[in-house]
Amino acid sequence: MQAVMCESSGGPEVMVLKEIADPVPKADEVVIEVVTAGVNRADILQRQGYYPPPPGESEILGLEVAGVVVAIGDKVRSRAVGDKVCALLAGGGYAQQVAVPASLTLPVPANVPLPSAAALPEALATVYYNLVELAAIVRGDRILIHGGGSGIGTAAIQIAKAYGAKVACTAGSKAKLQVAESLGADLLINYHDQDFVTELKAVGGADVILDIIGAKYLPRNIDALKSHGRLLVIGLQGGRKGEIDLARLLMKQGAVYASSLRALPLARKARLIAAVERDLWPLVEQGKYQPLIDRVLPITQVADAHGLLEGGEITGKVLLSFD
Repeated sequence: MQAVMCESSGGPEVMVLKEIADPVPKADEVVIEVVTAGVNRADILQRQGYYPPPPGESEILGLEVAGVVVAIGDKVRSRAVGDKVCALLAGGGYAQQVAVPASLTLPVPANVPLPSAAALPEALATVYYNLVELAAIVRGDRILIHGGGSGIGTAAIQIAKAYGAKVACTAGSKAKLQVAESLGADLLINYHDQDFVTELKAVGGADVILDIIGAKYLPRNIDALKSHGRLLVIGLQGGRKGEIDLARLLMKQGAVYASSLRALPLARKARLIAAVERDLWPLVEQGKYQPLIDRVLPITQVADAHGLLEGGEITGKVLLSFD
């Protein structure tokens, strides 16, 4: 099969298509013939040498795919050859085939085209893990979502609204904010000319903040929280090391979480995927949640896909196609 391999750490030019051996499933795994793979910022970090895969996992980039099951391991009973699935991966998605534990696969909803389903696993699992499991959002919570036009951001807006939350979001353009508004965002903040702390304080503060920026926003995020607020850090676009005034956090009875799905043990990820299927899949099947896809590029244009994501001009997800 063909797969995208990184010849070294660096820019998009280090990624090349190579012929490698087809995967063979372990007893608890399925092999998926990949139709599309999602492109995520974690892929960029891995390409740059900052985010290696967990020990024993594939060195190939790619954390989510959609496709058709073409082989199953001896112990797999939940999937069959021919099933249309999407899957959360620890790596290996930028390839024509990938082996993955069956417990990390999800059936493709009937109302979602198979190629579009690659936009579901990483975003929905990330949002569910952070907003539902860690932050325990409830109806009426005000949630601030940084990067409202990103794949995670557009997913988080829809899920937060489905759970009855009031949503504020930041983005860097009028077009992205218009998309966020169309998805249900209530308070729109252009970070180029508005201060999100001022905007949130004007409405009483945020119960929950979902943050992809990291160090750059850390003190201001704490300022924007209301009493018993929860800050969820899921990205480091603004740096790794920041400083906060712990007295401010103490006074607010606040909590700071940092999470990475890739670092979770398999059993924990399997429980998360089961919860996503139980609680979020009905929203997808009823049309109450729709993956927002900016564009689909052929795998031969993988460097362009990374460049688009790094440039920040896209809204929603970028997918790679093997068709």
